[in-house]
Parts: sequence; structure tokens; C-alpha cells
Amino acid sequence: MNWEQLEAKPEFRALLAKKKAFIVPAFVFGMLYYLALPVLVGYFPEMMKTKVWGEVNVAYVFALSQFIMAWVMAFLYVRVATQWDKAAAAVIHGQG
Repeated sequence: MNWEQLEAKPEFRALLAKKKAFIVPAFVFGMLYYLALPVLVGYFPEMMKTKVWGEVNVAYVFALSQFIMAWVMAFLYVRVATQWDKAAAAVIHGQG
């Protein structure tokens, strides 16, 4: 396989652009979401102590939502990555 030729293909560059268009915003969103908890607890402790249900407060709900968010992001990534794999195979085999 001639990697320089493959890298020069417009289809390959378009695939890299599609990947970047998903990965960069997903990474930024994920980091902001995860860092929001310690920032909110540090700067707005009274709001985060607000009881939601019994002894469960906003901070606990937010922390648990991070698990859900991680699973959703993983699900979305797998769906998109499957499309990237098909596109990469097409570019490698000269069909794209």
C-alpha cells in the first residue's frame, strides 16, 4: 500500500475532515461537561446542595448524569465510526 498516494486522495482528506468535525466538538463538550461539576460545586455550592429527592441533591444528579452522557457519547461515536470504517474501506480499495 502506498500511503502517500492514499493520503493525497481528496476522499481521504474529506474523511479526515468528517472525523475532525465530530471528534473535536465531542471532546470539547465532554470535557466541559465533566469539568462543570467541580466548577459548579466550587462556585455555587448552595445551588448544588439543593435537595432533589430525599437526600439526593443537584450535585449527585449531575454526577450521575455524567455516566449517562458518557454512554450516549459512546453510542454516537460507535454509530459514526462504523460509517467512517465503511468510507475508509472504500477509499483504500479505490471505490470512494
